[in-house]
Amino acid sequence: MLSSKLPNLGTTIFTIMSKMAQDEGAINLSQGFPGFGADPVLLELVAKYTKENYNQYAPMSGIPALQEVLASKTHLCQGYLPDMESEVTIVSGATEAIFCAITAVVQEGDEVIVLEPAYDSYDPAITLNKGISVYVPLNVGDFSVDWQKVKDAITSNTKAIIVNTPHNPSGFVWSASDVNQLAELIQDREIYVISDEVYEHITFDEKKHISIGSHPELRAKTFVCGSFGKTFHVTGWKIGYCIAPKDLSKEFRKVHQYVTFSTVTPIQFALAEYLKVPDRYLSIPDFYQKKRDFFAKGLAETKLGFIPSTGSFFQLASYGHLTDISDWELAERMTRKLKVACIPISVFYSDKKDDKIIRFCFAKEEKELELALERLRKLESIL
Repeated sequence: MLSSKLPNLGTTIFTIMSKMAQDEGAINLSQGFPGFGADPVLLELVAKYTKENYNQYAPMSGIPALQEVLASKTHLCQGYLPDMESEVTIVSGATEAIFCAITAVVQEGDEVIVLEPAYDSYDPAITLNKGISVYVPLNVGDFSVDWQKVKDAITSNTKAIIVNTPHNPSGFVWSASDVNQLAELIQDREIYVISDEVYEHITFDEKKHISIGSHPELRAKTFVCGSFGKTFHVTGWKIGYCIAPKDLSKEFRKVHQYVTFSTVTPIQFALAEYLKVPDRYLSIPDFYQKKRDFFAKGLAETKLGFIPSTGSFFQLASYGHLTDISDWELAERMTRKLKVACIPISVFYSDKKDDKIIRFCFAKEEKELELALERLRKLESIL
């Protein structure tokens, strides 16, 4: 019988809840994908490059035109200019970028600090590379980082720390102070940073995303992992990138070339042309702020408790003041009885810690959000 390398893992919660939503005819506010289409201009560009036969393998590290415009975008948004040829790699989704970065640096017995609640792809990648996940809880409430706890978790075996800003599932956005404290903690240590920044352009209330790669001292140790899919509402394209210094990119590419080798060619050409107009990504915060505001205003009319998200396209809500049932049970009841699907936050913890909090994705059309909110106002009827 085959011995599993991941014996404790089953189907992801996102697959489970999306299938349940489909089976029950529920509004799916669980899985993090937009409920609307991409800019028709971008779609036309993909069609153009497909028809013009840009359909063979792209270079392993990405087409130069996309590497160049991504480097320029980084300079515009974060104030530093990575070398397009040696420091920018185009990959098949940010999850691949995170996997390849972890694989590049983690060896057997190495410890990797994971701030939780955390996206569920981090730990399996650490496990597959025979590393050891060391979990540090974020502050319950606003999900900010307790830097003393991070400091206490660092040992002589610590090889990397995975960070995520804006944060999934909470929407917390790191401040300059957070970035500086990270730099201070690891300045004299050989500890690498794998920075999940897929929601880089989705911030609210004038908060600015600060990339870990923008810090002069952290840049030499950091893999910045990003996603075009989240930014441009095309998660199904699975196209992302990794920006890292030359020596780290060299090791990263050794892994990448044997995971996917290259990423879909016509879409790379389309994005390279599309990104030449900065407003196409600089306008994203305003676009999503309207959706967050709409959803938060409606959520305030329910019995759920919440603090408005400051980033990502997720909103957390607490319900412990209403009932003591588990977040899993509530999510299932909501899907089957209210016909609104959400995600129980306990799945983002290694020990399945249940703080009576659920997560909604508000990246949907307003009419769909309004219908979901109307149903959520009846929450007490199912408790």
